[in-house]
Amino acid sequence: MKKIKQALISVSDKKNLRSLLTTLSRFKIKIISSGGTYKEIKKLKFNCEEISKYTDSPEILDGRVKTLHPKIYSGILNKRQNKFHQKQMMKNNFKNIDLVIVNFYPLEETLRKTNNHNKIIENIDIGGPTMVRAAAKNYNDVTVITNSEQYKDLIYELNKNNGGTSLDFRFKMSEEAFSETGYYDSLITNYFNLKLKNKFPKKKLIYGNFVEKLRYGENPHQESAIYSLDKKNIINQLSGKSLSFNNYNDIFSALIISKSLPNNTGTVIIKHANPCGVSINKNKLKSYKLALECDPISAFGGIVSCNFKINKKLAIELSKIFFEVIIANGFENNALKILKRKKNLRIINAKNINLESAQNILFSFNSILLQSSDNKIFNKKDFKIVSKIKPSLKTLKDLIFAFNVCRFVKSNAIVLSSNNSTIGIGSGQSSRLDSCKIAIEKMRKFQGIKNNQIIVAASDAFFPFVDGVETLVQAGVSAIIQPSGSIKDKEIIKFANQTGTILVFSKTRHFKH
Repeated sequence: MKKIKQALISVSDKKNLRSLLTTLSRFKIKIISSGGTYKEIKKLKFNCEEISKYTDSPEILDGRVKTLHPKIYSGILNKRQNKFHQKQMMKNNFKNIDLVIVNFYPLEETLRKTNNHNKIIENIDIGGPTMVRAAAKNYNDVTVITNSEQYKDLIYELNKNNGGTSLDFRFKMSEEAFSETGYYDSLITNYFNLKLKNKFPKKKLIYGNFVEKLRYGENPHQESAIYSLDKKNIINQLSGKSLSFNNYNDIFSALIISKSLPNNTGTVIIKHANPCGVSINKNKLKSYKLALECDPISAFGGIVSCNFKINKKLAIELSKIFFEVIIANGFENNALKILKRKKNLRIINAKNINLESAQNILFSFNSILLQSSDNKIFNKKDFKIVSKIKPSLKTLKDLIFAFNVCRFVKSNAIVLSSNNSTIGIGSGQSSRLDSCKIAIEKMRKFQGIKNNQIIVAASDAFFPFVDGVETLVQAGVSAIIQPSGSIKDKEIIKFANQTGTILVFSKTRHFKH
């Protein structure tokens, strides 16, 4: 246990100072401070010495230099059990600083509020992180506090130890302090890389704020937690059980797809991070029903994501089936009331979620794989019609819809659609032909083929042989979209022309392994 005699306080966040100062005062702990913190402490009517008076050195350079002084850092960094250190401290008439309470300039908040480069630069804290790192390094003798949420624990520790702190507590606070400085440096590095348009810097820093520990990972024997780049969870949960690792994984998959569809029209049903039904329709109820019809068996226990506000009619329909999660861009009050009757149903409001500039990150074998998101927006210029028969505007739109969905399906991927709704999805097979067969099987099982129905197919990559295309055509597919690049492209075009099939080549491949 180490008695605290002198504390240095310099904080941007001035919340909860009174309760902290009351405790420090009770144990007769001397306080030194600077700038706005000094003024706030005096305003709260507590004794405090200004740092410039303590160091006999004025704040200079518009406040850029105020705590960077040997008297401060010697007070923090000296080893109390080191005789040589103590002789130097006595020689220079320096006193120990036993408690450092510092939080940094609000850089993160500044980055959210402005693009003004000069303002951002001036909100990069130098003295604060330096003091924190010094105190954290010398945790054997010094206690470091880096945010107002830790005050409660510090007050408890001081009361428990009669104005002192334990080594265990100081060690824990030290770890949190280094995490804080690391996170802060990551924000700066990330900002500079954005300014430089440097997507792949020499050193990649990945950072996040702890949101919550999850019950377990993909399986019960795996531990799991979620972190966010924001200070809080971006997922706005309105009701239901806490979210699991698998829930989060499915939610992110669902959101990526639904956000790619035209606003106020799209419904996505996800199972094991794969879409099992997607539809766009201005009629909200119809949009959901068409998505469900694609594979109602797989939908059971899945996740529904709508990029529109859910109304009462749709809520009644959604309540008829067991879903783990319902996501929407808002809920009408009577709809929310209906859905909340299922206590375990997780209800998510995704109205304010923005997925722009997200990166795909994969960790494996002490390595990081990093890539930009596959968020390309399709238009007619991205496709080349290579068959003799040309698609109508309606068919082309359906092909583009199917191809858009296809990029979110695990490779090898085949998507069958009709009238902007999926009617069969084959995913995750090592053979593209097998994916074709699965998609067809699901279509026949749940949809059948209606008279004069136009069925289109999308493939996430090229067909290596004619057999996949042949299988689709035999099943009633009249138009196919696929990336080109196979040595069999000419044979596939020839087959399409022989069978009167519309064939469109995309300029983009969409593997999702």
